[in-house]
Amino acid sequence: MKQLVLTLIGEDKPGLVEQLSAIILQHNGNWLASNLSHLCGHFAGILQVEVPESHHQDLTNALHSFDQLEIKIEEGSHQAPDTTNHLNFVITGNDRPGIVQELSSIIRHKGASIVHFTSKQQSAPNWGVPLFNAVATVELPKGMDKNEVVLALESLTSDVIVDIETDI
Repeated sequence: MKQLVLTLIGEDKPGLVEQLSAIILQHNGNWLASNLSHLCGHFAGILQVEVPESHHQDLTNALHSFDQLEIKIEEGSHQAPDTTNHLNFVITGNDRPGIVQELSSIIRHKGASIVHFTSKQQSAPNWGVPLFNAVATVELPKGMDKNEVVLALESLTSDVIVDIETDI
């Protein structure tokens, strides 16, 4: 079996996921994981697909022929991720340019690594400024106390609040 990682982007239209999943199924592929979004009128995403070696080239050709989306295909590995040191940090603060760079820099300087990251800006009518919300799944180095990362993130500014989600 081949593991494939697909990145895709295109004008958002109803039925894109259905069409894409049909192509994968028609070529004996299995849709394993995905992160899909509607952003500024575009459909964007990344997904992991598993396909038998004998159908790999046919699936690749079919995906490249799907003119509704620009699709880039990379071969992945079969290794299962080690999630024993993963934590979900829920980060909230006043939105401003550079906040993602600041947060990711702190995480990197602590020796941790971002495994998954989602963020959004939302209106905060009672605060007067938009709020930044993010969930970062972070892999901590062995032996690191999660509170060390929380304190470092919260020291960025007084408005940043970090919670830890226990369900990963």
